[in-house]
Amino acid sequence: MFDGLTAETLARMQFAFTVSFHIIFPAFSIGLASYLAVLNALWLRSRNETYLQLFDYWKKIFAVAFGMGVVSGIVMAYQFGTNWAVFSDKTGPVLGPLMAYEVLSAFFLEAGFLGIMLFGRHRVGDNLHMFATGMVAIGTLISATWILSVNSWMHTPAGFAMNEVGQFVPEDWWQIVFNPSFPYRLVHMVLAAFLTTALVVGATGALHLLRNREDAPARRMFSMAMWMLTLVAPLQILAGDFHGLNTLEHQPAKVMAMEGHYDSHPEGAPLILFGIPNPEEKRIDYAIEIPKLSSLILKHDLNAPLDGLDTIPDEDEPPVSIVFWSFRVMIALGFAMLGLGLWSLWRRMRGHLYDAPWLHRAAVAMGPAGFVAVLAGWITTEVGRQPFTVYGLLRTSDSLSPVDAPAVAASLVAFIVVYFFIFGAGTLYLLVMMNKFVTAPTHELQDGPIRTAGITPAPQTGDITKDDTDV
Repeated sequence: MFDGLTAETLARMQFAFTVSFHIIFPAFSIGLASYLAVLNALWLRSRNETYLQLFDYWKKIFAVAFGMGVVSGIVMAYQFGTNWAVFSDKTGPVLGPLMAYEVLSAFFLEAGFLGIMLFGRHRVGDNLHMFATGMVAIGTLISATWILSVNSWMHTPAGFAMNEVGQFVPEDWWQIVFNPSFPYRLVHMVLAAFLTTALVVGATGALHLLRNREDAPARRMFSMAMWMLTLVAPLQILAGDFHGLNTLEHQPAKVMAMEGHYDSHPEGAPLILFGIPNPEEKRIDYAIEIPKLSSLILKHDLNAPLDGLDTIPDEDEPPVSIVFWSFRVMIALGFAMLGLGLWSLWRRMRGHLYDAPWLHRAAVAMGPAGFVAVLAGWITTEVGRQPFTVYGLLRTSDSLSPVDAPAVAASLVAFIVVYFFIFGAGTLYLLVMMNKFVTAPTHELQDGPIRTAGITPAPQTGDITKDDTDV
């Protein structure tokens, strides 16, 4: 299956495979933890049963997603020792403490309060339960902060020195943690997590509204998700623009690959919308472009010069085709999210948010879009850093353990089989949980036992209130 591939290529494929499975779960659990905290706070403030029903519904889904994220993350950590031992040795004095801080300050916080959040409402009281729920949400954000600091340092290393054996050693922890790309990447990733969660919650609510537009919990979750999408999607586009300007300053080759600029443009660079990268001829074939717009976006000047990959040594160029297309997938999905949010706002202003079946179908179709966008953005970021693990200082080829290609290939095959079985089953179970009603339909209440994954239905004594339709 992997004949002719080097150990380096196989090790990169293995890490890319495992990180792709891992990243989708934190991207979901970060946003969902904050959503649960908001639902619990609204329940405590209003005592509206709908919020409590939604909290109990989504906390079960959060527990499964959180567990899958933890398991997939542990596997990744082992690869630093098996496949990337040289990288671990050289960067360990800097990155090791940061990873330890993530465990001590974030994972312990999440794990310590998770049980109280899931099972402790009737044992510890509402106030302590709310505190525990907030701590879980804060823990997920702290975890994202440390992990993004580690990864950002690999892109924009700062605050270090090299010792006599070629290791990176810390000199200024403030510069290491708050390295030049960290603030931009943290904001971009957290907003991506919120959008990913909003799309999943919105898709679930829309699915139930297509079955029963009078379903109060479905209305509430759909409305809240669409508000999040409407407000956060424009912020994400703005944050992405700032992140791009920072990348241009510190990793210009990555931006050249994203833009498809093989050649320098001394008097304004075009924005290439689509085309087919031709690495052999170093050009974009069949390019559809807007003259000078790239210079306007990146330099805020139509005639500003932009360097191309012709200024970068061939051995330092990132894989242009992958970066070029993954960047466009991310951008396209970002604007699709903005469009869905504006569509929902228009329907809301007309008073038809819950009787818009085409909007609901679009929301269901967009449910996985956040995960795809996160993966596309991660590919753009990480592949765009190549051929370095620590940008400009440590090459990927010099970071590899002394392993043989057949051994890495065998473990990669094992990962593929096990991951698709374990995480495929877990993902299917999450979908089954989302497919269930928050409260049972009326005919189920009348005809027999309710099968809603252990979710107790709300008393069916009141109709939907005005508040249910306005949130």
